[in-house]
Amino acid sequence: MKKQLRQQILARRNDLAAAVREAKSEIIVKKVLELPAWQQASIIMSYVSFGSEVATPALIKAALAGGKRVAVPLCVREERRLIASEVLAFPADLQPGTWGILEPKPESLRPLTPALIDLVIVPGVAFDRGGNRLGYGAGYYDRFLADLRPGARTIALAFAEQIVPDVYPETHDRPVDMVITDTEIIEPARFQTKAWIANASS
Repeated sequence: MKKQLRQQILARRNDLAAAVREAKSEIIVKKVLELPAWQQASIIMSYVSFGSEVATPALIKAALAGGKRVAVPLCVREERRLIASEVLAFPADLQPGTWGILEPKPESLRPLTPALIDLVIVPGVAFDRGGNRLGYGAGYYDRFLADLRPGARTIALAFAEQIVPDVYPETHDRPVDMVITDTEIIEPARFQTKAWIANASS
């Protein structure tokens, strides 16, 4: 069921015209920049967008320009895990890596322990209104998010077309605190008592 849903939503996302994805991405990035959770975070980690994903270069550049420390993921395929690596110059510190996604160059690798990260910007294929996430099937982010400190926040970026009634989460799947789309901000009820979301909603 997950495989079929993944294929369906990926096809839906890929069918969006490039200009439409660009416009939607700009809306989403603007919403992120207005969040108290973003403004208060000192160290963030963001995925580097690839293919038809919500574009993150503008977000990463804004974070660096605003004086935040920024990390991006390095995929270690042999161990099926992610390393957070600090970026000082974007995109100069990066080169095409696993699956063609931009990753830190060997000479630019600056690992950060997950416990230091305040906020993680998470990719995904589909999301439901409970904050549950359907990824690409390898489990890299589920394992990484499990190592964050308790106070760290997780925000997923998605186009409205990626929101579905149910992603059929399993026990090892890690939900996110918030999903931001071009049409709405989804705040799962179990996270709404957190001050950072209460502030964002006021």
